[in-house]
Amino acid sequence: MGKTMLSVLFGLGLSVAGASAAFALQAGGVEIGDLETGSVVGQPFKELDVDASFYAIEIGNMKTWYPPTTVIDFKNRAGAPVLLKVTNNSTADHGFQLTAAVNQSGPWTLNTTLVLKPGETKYIGVPTSDLFYAAGNVLQYRCQLHPAHVGGKLVMLK
Repeated sequence: MGKTMLSVLFGLGLSVAGASAAFALQAGGVEIGDLETGSVVGQPFKELDVDASFYAIEIGNMKTWYPPTTVIDFKNRAGAPVLLKVTNNSTADHGFQLTAAVNQSGPWTLNTTLVLKPGETKYIGVPTSDLFYAAGNVLQYRCQLHPAHVGGKLVMLK
């Protein structure tokens, strides 16, 4: 009787530990909003420093996201969520997609999309755990509305 009870408790403990590990893969998700009303994992956007800014620009006939490469150094950074500022400086609607899909094929892949009107600015809050779960150290950003537009890469130094 004692061995049976011990094995049941051990099995229950393993299943609870496995369930909590599964929840850790979904640490809070990406949140999109404006500076005043947005928040991620309980922290308002206005209390966070902007880690990177992206601008949709037009150079001649080419439409692109600037800068083409952005680096965030997590070795010398506090563990607060990452806050990205995205601004459309072009004359038409422009999409922004930040994804890790090129690096991984698991069921939980970082993939956020939004559409910005001309002159519009949005903020994207991402928990650092969601970024670290992404396989590799490089995320891609691009315009999901227009495949011919030039995107860029977000490099994470972990």
